[in-house]
Amino acid sequence: MEKNILPIKKAVLIFFVFACGYFLSGLLRAITATLSPLFTSEFNLNAGDLGLLAGGYFIGFASMQIPLGYLLDKYGPKKVLSILLLIAIVGTAASAFAQNFADLLIARILIGVGVSSCLMGSLIGYRMWYADEYLQRSNAWMLMVLSIGFVFSTWPVQVLLPIIGWRWIFGIIAILLLVVIILTLLFIPSWKNNIGNVEEKKSGSLSDVWKNKFFQSTIPLGLFNYGGMVAIQTLWAGPWMVRVAGYTPLESAMGLFWINTTMLAAFFVFGYILPKITKLGFESMKLMKFGLPISYLSLLIIIISGENAGATHFTIYILTSIVLTLAQPAVALSFPTSLAGKSLTSFNLLIFVGTFIMQWGIGLTIDLCKFFGRGEIQSFQISFLVYLFICIISYLYFILNNKNE
Repeated sequence: MEKNILPIKKAVLIFFVFACGYFLSGLLRAITATLSPLFTSEFNLNAGDLGLLAGGYFIGFASMQIPLGYLLDKYGPKKVLSILLLIAIVGTAASAFAQNFADLLIARILIGVGVSSCLMGSLIGYRMWYADEYLQRSNAWMLMVLSIGFVFSTWPVQVLLPIIGWRWIFGIIAILLLVVIILTLLFIPSWKNNIGNVEEKKSGSLSDVWKNKFFQSTIPLGLFNYGGMVAIQTLWAGPWMVRVAGYTPLESAMGLFWINTTMLAAFFVFGYILPKITKLGFESMKLMKFGLPISYLSLLIIIISGENAGATHFTIYILTSIVLTLAQPAVALSFPTSLAGKSLTSFNLLIFVGTFIMQWGIGLTIDLCKFFGRGEIQSFQISFLVYLFICIISYLYFILNNKNE
């Protein structure tokens, strides 16, 4: 499949359209952290229920990744994104009308299915329409857009709650999703002119991705390190601040606001400097090898600090974990364009299965510790310590399989 590099104005317009969809995807992903105190009281949820509810998004998301790879390679982002976003509208509207935990969970799963192509569709488009040296930048800037969605899911949502209520917030998001579908149909290029010959389409299969040694080395990183970092950013940082550090719900929302605002700026700077530092010899592998241990140290400080660990600590942890985002474009560049969809969605599957496992797993571990008589603070500390141990094992596996890189 041949690349079709677009002129700058067209490339910027395409980025804007994709960014609108991914912004809403991020908003819907992280909004559970802000609404968790409200959902906990209104629907009488325990920590395990809350983790499962937040993880429902990732169940739907992960379930689509393998078929999504085939669909995107065959039909392209325009058709796939616009159709799936219709399911996101249904899920968002269902959230607005939910009457119990089961309703909310089903709605979250539908939302996950519906927004599953927002990032993958864009990255496959960038792989085809942008020069290779700008793929890391476009990936980082899409994550910046995701952080904007996370930012809007915090303090702005908390401010709107007493004015319009959480149900109307979901209603407004449903309308915005419809706008994104219209923009996608109007401005995203057709895929039919980008499909190569029959022989090339048959040249790569899903098994080629999963048998690749580099891809295999990234599996634990995607599942546990990356997935766990997302789980903390989009869910467990909020409950920690409320139930361990003693924040009020509004203070927690403000803490999440500043965490995600910092990440927004970090992704912008990271995306800008990546092509420059890569030319100086600081490639993705080196940055991940030397950067990840710093994130583990910052997480250990959170665990040890306990009730004294607040928004600043979580900001530092997530900021030092930014090198994890290099794994996704590294995977994409290790395969030909004919395998772009399958390779990207396979790694994305790892991230979101891992996020579901860690969101629910952290909640279950907290409940289990409390069942055995541990206090609230100690239960959170033990749960996060288990996560840290898994991260270190995953990192060592990655290092041992890439010693010569």
